[in-house]
Amino acid sequence: MRADVFLVEKGHAATRSQAQRLIAAGVQWRLASGLPWQKVAKNGDDIPEMAEVQLLDAAEARFISRGGLKLEGALAATGFKVAGLRCLDVGQSTGGFTDCMLQQGAAQVIGVDVGHAQLHERLRNDPRVVCVEGLNARAMTPESLRDACDEALSEVVEEEEDNETQPVAPYAWMRNGGMVDDEYDDSDDAKEQDIEAFKAERAARARAKSDGSLPVERKRRKGMENVDITPLFDFIAGDVSFISLTLILPALVPLMKADGRLLMLVKPQFELQPGQVGKGGIVRDPALYAEVERRIRECCASVGLTIGQWLDSPIEGGDGNREFFIFARRGT
Repeated sequence: MRADVFLVEKGHAATRSQAQRLIAAGVQWRLASGLPWQKVAKNGDDIPEMAEVQLLDAAEARFISRGGLKLEGALAATGFKVAGLRCLDVGQSTGGFTDCMLQQGAAQVIGVDVGHAQLHERLRNDPRVVCVEGLNARAMTPESLRDACDEALSEVVEEEEDNETQPVAPYAWMRNGGMVDDEYDDSDDAKEQDIEAFKAERAARARAKSDGSLPVERKRRKGMENVDITPLFDFIAGDVSFISLTLILPALVPLMKADGRLLMLVKPQFELQPGQVGKGGIVRDPALYAEVERRIRECCASVGLTIGQWLDSPIEGGDGNREFFIFARRGT
């Protein structure tokens, strides 16, 4: 079996990309105790089904993705504790930040991402996690986040299909076994206009259902009835791509408690102009980092955030870019 596939299927890694990073850090296998270890040189190397595997550096496997290692290092550098806090993960993706916060004792993590079907299944099934998909953080408001959370925790209530074609007051004789005699009273029979109005109502409902404009009724899934979706958080962390933080931060401040904290990953390649970024999306001029920091600091000041620390990320970006963290609080 391919080495990277083996590590995922045997539970050593959550994804193949994580397995490949583990292999780069060092993986070896053997068929039995006492036999020599065989080093895995590349992702496609074969590992026998029954082999015993040893990870020479298991750090990559502590979290769903390496984002967890970044956030872990940043939290350690700031000394901030998330234990017992309600947290928001902006740009949740596969869930590295969410995983880190949960492992450090967060009471709840609500995660938002503009994409779909990215969060790892283990986290998706964790009762402490609310996964909100298809929500653009730039346009997020407390109201839209609350509504999106409620939708994520609910299921659509399907109405039973009504195939009857009779209005509310059908012909009385139809309820009388079809018997009509001289004493039959037709005063309660549906009038022609009632029937036509009923048909028109049914047709309008069918059109609305077809084009998606029919109001949808939802109810919380079993076990989710009491999940707190208050759009106000003790702590916000985030890792977003292809957009500047200066466009995201204004939407996050209204979601922070009066003394809330924020720890966001800064990716310089998305904070600069295209002409300032080199081939492959790499920022090669270190002098530009000061410009990025200035822009982020100015944005924070304009939206009511006070930066406590500007930190180097403990791990480089996957593309080799240098990254940073801002640690800020709401207010002064």
